[in-house]
Amino acid sequence: MEALEHSLFVVDLFNRAVGRPLAGLLLRLGIEVKDPAHFFPDYMVMSLLLLGGLTLTLGLSARGLKLVPGRRQNILEMIVQAFEGLLTDIIGPEGKKYLPVIGSLGLFILFGNLLGLVPGMMSPTSKLNVTLGCALCVFVYYHWQGMKAQGVFKYLKHFMGPIPLLAPLLIPIEVISHFSRPISLSIRLFGNIFAEELLIVIIASIIPVLLPLPFMAVAIFTGSIQAFVFVLLACIYIAGAVAHEEDH
Repeated sequence: MEALEHSLFVVDLFNRAVGRPLAGLLLRLGIEVKDPAHFFPDYMVMSLLLLGGLTLTLGLSARGLKLVPGRRQNILEMIVQAFEGLLTDIIGPEGKKYLPVIGSLGLFILFGNLLGLVPGMMSPTSKLNVTLGCALCVFVYYHWQGMKAQGVFKYLKHFMGPIPLLAPLLIPIEVISHFSRPISLSIRLFGNIFAEELLIVIIASIIPVLLPLPFMAVAIFTGSIQAFVFVLLACIYIAGAVAHEEDH
């Protein structure tokens, strides 16, 4: 496995431009960095580049919107409508207010899954650190929205179940169930994208011409499916958190 890993040119360039100056600044403050040449790990650089690219592209694309949309605006509206449709189908009409978080997370995961297909790049979602971070964002967000929608005490009350006598049994089950969600979200996404990248790297190292193309086509499909599953589960978790009023 280690033999298949190699330093990416973009990562090395970023560390030379940003990492080493930061390491020098930290050294002046009395904090020594062991390896300034690898100050930022590969997944962090890829994540920063992806976030910057998405922000710049979508920001520029959203400028100059017209009543009669052109091709660029049509694409943007299709993306927004796709997320809105999923949110309203699962949560209801009020689900649209969760669009900024769910849409941003969905686009980051989708393009993060596909970034590894670009020569000289890697998918940040092929690292567990990144997928766990995304899963924890969902975990914190849906609990926060549940508390906002119902109040802290009423939201926590549903962990006890409808029968108070069963609360000592149900509370540990509910807690384990909720904490298992970020684990399953992160490991599922990480495992699939990591396996795809590893397979393509192995195939490309054997026969680099033409043979990897069918596997890359499959990776586009599965990467899109994994992003959809992640967003779908996030919507389901939010729906469950904000819709417990009727149960008590």
